[in-house]
Amino acid sequence: MTKSAHESAAPSHGVAELTVRLGAAAANYREVLRRAAPAAAAPVVKANAYGLGLAPMLHALRTAGADTFFVARLEEGIEARSVLSDARIFILDGVAPGTAPALVAHRLTPVLNSLEEIGEWSARARTDRQELDAALHVDTGINRSGLSHAELSQLAARLRESLAGINLVLIMSHLACADEPGREMNWTQLARFRAALAALPAAPASLSASAGIELGRDFLFDLVRPGIAVYGGNPVLGRPNPYRTVASLTGRVLQVRHIERGETVGYAASFEASRPMTLVTVAAGYADGLIRASGARGHGAIAGSRIRFAGRISMDLLVLDATEISPSHLVRGEEVELLGDTITLDEVAEAANTISHEVLTSISSRARRIYLDN
Repeated sequence: MTKSAHESAAPSHGVAELTVRLGAAAANYREVLRRAAPAAAAPVVKANAYGLGLAPMLHALRTAGADTFFVARLEEGIEARSVLSDARIFILDGVAPGTAPALVAHRLTPVLNSLEEIGEWSARARTDRQELDAALHVDTGINRSGLSHAELSQLAARLRESLAGINLVLIMSHLACADEPGREMNWTQLARFRAALAALPAAPASLSASAGIELGRDFLFDLVRPGIAVYGGNPVLGRPNPYRTVASLTGRVLQVRHIERGETVGYAASFEASRPMTLVTVAAGYADGLIRASGARGHGAIAGSRIRFAGRISMDLLVLDATEISPSHLVRGEEVELLGDTITLDEVAEAANTISHEVLTSISSRARRIYLDN
C-alpha cells in the first residue's frame, strides 16, 4: 500500500476515507487498449485525475504503458510534467492568453481551439525559431470548444500560412452523445470529423473518449481518450460495466440509536420512521463529497449488506437505517461503505441525479486518501 500525503496520524474512526486502487485503474487502462485496438489510448487525468490524485495515478498508468495524457488546465500540465518528465501532455484549454511561454518551458502540447490560438502558437514558433507541436480541435457539433465550421474553412483556405511553425501531431473532436449509442448525432459528428480530416494536413486523429470506444471501429481512429473508464465508471449505462472499481469511499459509525414509529430524522424532519428502527450515524457528509441531493435515494453498506439513507445528508454527518443489520456490526467504529464494490459509482450518481464524473470530482480533500497497489 502506498500512502498519500493527505493521510495523518489521526485515528480513522472520525474521518471519511477514500481508498484508490491504483492496480484497478491500470487494469482498466489495459482493458481500454484491448477494446480500442489497434488504436492507442491516452488517459484523461484532468481535475486531479478525476479527484483521485494526479501523481499516484500518473505513476500507475505510466507503469501500465501509457505515455500520453490529457489535462485541462495549464497548471495541471505543469504538475503532471513535474511527475513525468518523458510523457506527452496535452492541454485541452489550448493557448490561453499569455500562457505560450509556460507551455514551451514545460514542454506541454496545446490543443488549439480557435484561429486566435493557432495564430498565437504560430507566432511563438516564429519567435523561438523552432517548430512547436500542437493538436487541433475541430468542433463537430457540441458547440463548446474547437474550430467552428466557418473557422475550419478559413484555416483550410490558408493552411501553409496559418500553420507556419506548427507541427500538427493530432487532430481531434469530441462526441456529444456517445453514451447514447442509438443517437443519430454520433454518426453526424463522425461524418463531419471525416470531412474535417480530408481538409487538413495528414495527422493522427482522435474522436472518442470512454463512451465513444463502445460505438465501434468507425469511431476509434488512431487514439482514444479514456477518462471515466479508467476510474471505474460505466461509459454506457444499461450495459454491463467492463471496468473494475477504483474508488471506495467509507465512513465510520459514530453512534447507534433506536427510534420508534413516527419519530423523524435529520433537518426538516423529512424522514419519518414507519416502524421501530435502528439507526447509525456516520462521520461523513457533504463536506466530504457526498452529494446532498442523494439523501432521499442513497444507500450505504455495512459488511456487504445494503442499507438506505435516513433523512437529509448534513455537512459532517449521515444517518442510515441499520434495522436489518446484525447487532454484531452495530458498534462504534464500524466501517460503512458509501461508494465502492457494493454501492457502485454509477448507482451513487443515479441516486444524486448526476453523472459518475461529478461524484468522483466532488469528493473533498477532507477525506483521507489511501492508495493501494492492487
